[in-house]
Amino acid sequence: MRDYYEILGVPRSSDEAALKSAFRKLAMEHHPDRNGGSEEASARFKEINEAYSVLSDPKKRAAYDQFGHAGVNGAQGGGGPGFTDINDIFSEVFGSAFGDMFGGGQRRSGPARGQDLRYDLEITLEQAYAGSEVEITAATAMTCEACEGVGAKPGTSPTTCPTCGGAGRVRASQGFFAIERTCPRCGGEGRTISDPCTTCRGHGQVRRNRTLQVRIPAGVDDGARIRLAGEGDGGARGGPRGDLYIFVSVRPHDLFERDGLDLLCTVPVPMTTAVLGGEIEAPCLSGGSTEDVADNRLTVKVPEGAQTGRTVRIRGRGMPSLRSRERGDLVVELFVETPTRLNARQKALMQEFADLCGEQQHPESSGFLNKAKKFWEDVTGG
Repeated sequence: MRDYYEILGVPRSSDEAALKSAFRKLAMEHHPDRNGGSEEASARFKEINEAYSVLSDPKKRAAYDQFGHAGVNGAQGGGGPGFTDINDIFSEVFGSAFGDMFGGGQRRSGPARGQDLRYDLEITLEQAYAGSEVEITAATAMTCEACEGVGAKPGTSPTTCPTCGGAGRVRASQGFFAIERTCPRCGGEGRTISDPCTTCRGHGQVRRNRTLQVRIPAGVDDGARIRLAGEGDGGARGGPRGDLYIFVSVRPHDLFERDGLDLLCTVPVPMTTAVLGGEIEAPCLSGGSTEDVADNRLTVKVPEGAQTGRTVRIRGRGMPSLRSRERGDLVVELFVETPTRLNARQKALMQEFADLCGEQQHPESSGFLNKAKKFWEDVTGG
């Protein structure tokens, strides 16, 4: 009899994870169903299962390591050394993903929960700021009224599946193993419909458009997800409805950019206002829990000598928080605008202004020129 470690292709020092990984790979490779019922594959599969059932049990493995096959032969019963129920092993190692293949699945003749649905909703930044209620139309599966969800033509009834006897599953013996599968005739329903409903074609459900009201909370951000419990597809055979998930995207705005809870807005400033200081009007959002601002405008004070890129922060005029009373700020970035299309008189005045200005009136230029001069000297070696 071959060594169990050799069968699984692992060293004797292998831990539980390594054993399980080796078993998964070999079992899938040599399973009879994947090898056309080959007797050689069945024998190899039995050998692999036998080895894993011993080595995966700490007590059996200790006895095997000390006494070899003699240490486990006497206590394993008629199934052979270390052999346990194949369904138990596959349920443990492969989980529900392979349950149907190896008999771990459940029959589907009872009520089943409906599918969850997704709906993509685009909203404006104004709606995200103030919160809103929008109407959507979503197609969902609903119980067929013609057959009341039975699937059979009115006046007829489904019959018990003759292949599985209503169990929804069939068992096939394949040498040493008994493999349970979903019944191929009824698809696991346990019943067949000879005369299906013409409205739902035997499915028991039809897809219909439903109109729903969705509350968009103030402060919602791009990528947010809103769950509407029980608004998804209807469940089969009287099962509960699934959920509807609204995936929110916020349309880009022409004036504002969002940065967390802050709103950013760039506003042009006349050169004379930037030089002398003064006030300008900036756009803002309003509505929701905040006090409305007339015409969605705010007065912003421009400090004397303001440069392009200077920001003015207006507290509490940003986006609201979904989870607290916190509110972001409106950050106004100033963009100093140079006048164009000057007439002769205006050009003369600008030239006069330039002649009167010295370095003190151009601190940024003075600092830049000093740095540039040093750079040029370094490059030329002068």
